[in-house]
Amino acid sequence: MSADRASAPSGAPAAAGRRRAATRRADAKVRVSRAGRRSAATVALAAAVASGLATGLVSGCSPHAAADVARVAASHPSGAAPAPSAAPDRPAPGPSPRPLGAGFLGDTPTPAPESTVSPEPGSWDGVVPAAGYRMVLVTEGDDPATTTLAAAVTRYAAAHEVALTTLTAHGDDEVAARLEHAAADAPDLIVGAGDGVVDVFALLTAQHLDQQFLVLGAQLGEPTDNVTAVVWPGATFRGTGLATDGDRDPATVTAARGAEAIGAGVASVLHGVTGIVLDLR
Repeated sequence: MSADRASAPSGAPAAAGRRRAATRRADAKVRVSRAGRRSAATVALAAAVASGLATGLVSGCSPHAAADVARVAASHPSGAAPAPSAAPDRPAPGPSPRPLGAGFLGDTPTPAPESTVSPEPGSWDGVVPAAGYRMVLVTEGDDPATTTLAAAVTRYAAAHEVALTTLTAHGDDEVAARLEHAAADAPDLIVGAGDGVVDVFALLTAQHLDQQFLVLGAQLGEPTDNVTAVVWPGATFRGTGLATDGDRDPATVTAARGAEAIGAGVASVLHGVTGIVLDLR
């Protein structure tokens, strides 16, 4: 062994091997990058060929490149390069509701906020939401009037393919919890049935101005634009401390009145006539 070879560091062969490996990896990356660019160019050119825009260019390509172009063009006859998967289509908006009858608003087509309107019977007939309309019903207690109104809402939902969720409460604290839970779900409409929900709705609905509310068989003392109420003689309660004689007569809360109330109320909301009281006389 020569003196020069004997004096070489013992780690030199290993270092040389690492350098050669690094060089091979770099060369491989370059080849992959070039191949990717060729592939992209081939697809683009194939698209042009398929659309009849670049036939002349292919004649100048090598036989191998021309074969690639022909193969890709055949796999994409429309001339379009492969596209990434599209996002799922959003559901199309439902059809516009049927117009309200002429007697719904009478001579006041744009009622003032908090005003009372007396729609003519049947003036809301046929004005129903599109299938899949989302509604949450909040009730308090199980007295006959509340039960009757809740049943009317349930029948309405079943008849018109409304997605209905019912939340039952006992006491104001539970009403508040149910209302907040419903608002967090952001349905199309939150319905409060009966006078048991009035005090809490009066406090909390103003905190959810982007959510529509409908109160049946009662009303709020000072409703905001997002709260609509439907009342009739014997079902006009406005809240604790605001009650007057005749505000609450359970005998007036019938199945027929409940059906009219939910029909008229939803029709009004669908047409953006909100923040008012509908008086069914």
